[in-house]
Amino acid sequence: MDTTRRFRAAAVEWAADGAGAPAAAATARELATGPALRTAVLVEGVSDQVALDTLAARHGRALDAEGIAVIPLGGATNIGRFLNLLGPQGLGIAVAGLCDVGEEGHFSRALERAGLGHDLTRADMEPLGFHVCVADLEEELIRALGADSVQQVIEAQGDLRAFHIFQKQPAQRERSVERQLRRFMGTISGRKSQYARSLVDALDLAQVPRPLDRLLAHL
Repeated sequence: MDTTRRFRAAAVEWAADGAGAPAAAATARELATGPALRTAVLVEGVSDQVALDTLAARHGRALDAEGIAVIPLGGATNIGRFLNLLGPQGLGIAVAGLCDVGEEGHFSRALERAGLGHDLTRADMEPLGFHVCVADLEEELIRALGADSVQQVIEAQGDLRAFHIFQKQPAQRERSVERQLRRFMGTISGRKSQYARSLVDALDLAQVPRPLDRLLAHL
């Protein structure tokens, strides 16, 4: 587990290309040659990492302990940098990933530049371990649970009053409750990660959004 966490931290610092990048690169290379690291899963943000780790735990799995490093990219446009460093033209470790539909092009082009295919469609990306959320992970989870169940989760988190106040804002009044819920989760720093965990915990495992379910099955 420590190896996976160290590798994740080193990969993020290496990709940032700051003053600590050379030392981080050396650490990542050392860890990648050992038996403890299997796969790097490249996701857009921390909430995606939390959702995947939470779903794995519900299946009795601990991804870090399995040598699977789930790495938040800090934005989809960084996918090319991470694939260049970690993928077949870099460290050569197995890679997989998850993105929003709006960032699908960034991911497909980066996979092509990494030598993992040509003119990749979404269907082509899936066997490579890369999956696309429509429109994003929050929308996938809200659709899977249904608006009423999501509001029950919000109530359990103590945020229902805040959500009702949010619904009364002029910009929200004409939106569907599903769109309101999705927007509400992005209004405060850390809220997406909070609800990524609680919504995945609330899921019926037979109703897990396909991109998240298929990604975990690939690992």
